[in-house]
Amino acid sequence: MAKMHVNPNRATDKAVRAIDRKRENERRKMFIIARDHAEPLATKLVQRLMDRQIIETVNVESIQESFAAQLRSLHMMDEFDLQMKVAPIRTLVQDFNIVTLYLTQFIIEDLVEHPDIGDVFGEDIDVYRAVDSITRALRPR
Repeated sequence: MAKMHVNPNRATDKAVRAIDRKRENERRKMFIIARDHAEPLATKLVQRLMDRQIIETVNVESIQESFAAQLRSLHMMDEFDLQMKVAPIRTLVQDFNIVTLYLTQFIIEDLVEHPDIGDVFGEDIDVYRAVDSITRALRPR
């Protein structure tokens, strides 16, 4: 009987694919939860950002609507566009939450230009931590 040859790369490839599938499923679930709970998450998020004095705004409702729109549209984003959006701050933390990273980049890059925003304060990591304190509830256990 011939001896079966086990390719060590095959086992590694299987493990990598399994990890990728798990992350993709986790991400898909987070996007769906974010979409389904966009308004309450946006309200909590704006309140947290204001409490930590990261944003200064004259119209809270307008900012909440902006965040809710981002949360609702997250699941429809193209993979390439999402990766390009978060690329500048991908190395901010080791095990990042993709929703938190996306919203952090949205605040840093896009929300600054919003007409109802007075200013955005703090370092990138401070913004990430404030956003993550709300969005970590989206991450499946």
